[in-house]
Amino acid sequence: MLAFLIREVPIPNPADDEILVRIRYSGICHSDLHGYLGDFSMFTVFPLIGGHEGAGEVVAVGKSVNGWSIGDKAGIKLQVRTCLACEFCKQSHESNCALAKNFGFDTPGTFQEYISVRALDAAKIPENVDLAEVAPILCAGVTIYKAIRETNVRAGQILAISGAGGGLGSLGIQYARAMGFKVLAIDHPSKEEHCRPHGVVNVAVAKKPMEDAVCYTRKRGTIVFVGLPKECKPELDSFVIVFNCLTIKGTLVGNRKEVDDAIEFLANGSVKVPVEKVRLEDVASIYDKMLKGTIVGRAVVDFSQH
Repeated sequence: MLAFLIREVPIPNPADDEILVRIRYSGICHSDLHGYLGDFSMFTVFPLIGGHEGAGEVVAVGKSVNGWSIGDKAGIKLQVRTCLACEFCKQSHESNCALAKNFGFDTPGTFQEYISVRALDAAKIPENVDLAEVAPILCAGVTIYKAIRETNVRAGQILAISGAGGGLGSLGIQYARAMGFKVLAIDHPSKEEHCRPHGVVNVAVAKKPMEDAVCYTRKRGTIVFVGLPKECKPELDSFVIVFNCLTIKGTLVGNRKEVDDAIEFLANGSVKVPVEKVRLEDVASIYDKMLKGTIVGRAVVDFSQH
């Protein structure tokens, strides 16, 4: 069993351009496990406070901040402190900014009750949105939403989601259906029931999903890689890629507008996020399920009763 140290830390004082957010719920993302295991050593600083899917209320506002008030619902995303000036930031590709900081990796994350964040990096959460449900949208939701958009699939066409029964994939099924796509969901049969409620067309099985993708994608189709299997170096058939004119992309989270759009699907009822609420002490057991491949859906740390 994995283990964590839980201790008290000072409540931060927000800088002039920051807001202080009291975290009510924090999603537990598979990337948090990678950070804990040191898989992202290039931008992980130990010791660390994990978490990057935080949802709560504003309790203090920096003196130069506009547009935020105490009591507003706010979301904390993975990437913050992008420079706003590089070529990537100017093109709304801030996830590629070389100066970006990452909550839960090189910056203390959302597995704590209070966190300060630059105001323009926080996401506005509509008043009617449940904080527990929106937490996973702030990383998992926007990640799969952007990945779907990157395929350039049009309404009425078929979109295959490999790993459809997991936390990311099950959200992807809903987004894809809401966007008018026909969905082919691919995962282990044990997760079939988790996929069915979202109107899945078919459930298949794939042992090597990244490598297999080039085999079942139609000519001139697009493959988007989102998952990060540890030490995974897929062998892709260049003959198939070239002769079928396939496009292969990678994508990472989303920009500010894409976060707002992903939240809107939840706000208008197009997407539902069934969550399992757990204690901070239970994060280790959730990581253990992730390692075993038995996790279904999304888990969130519940700070609301603290």
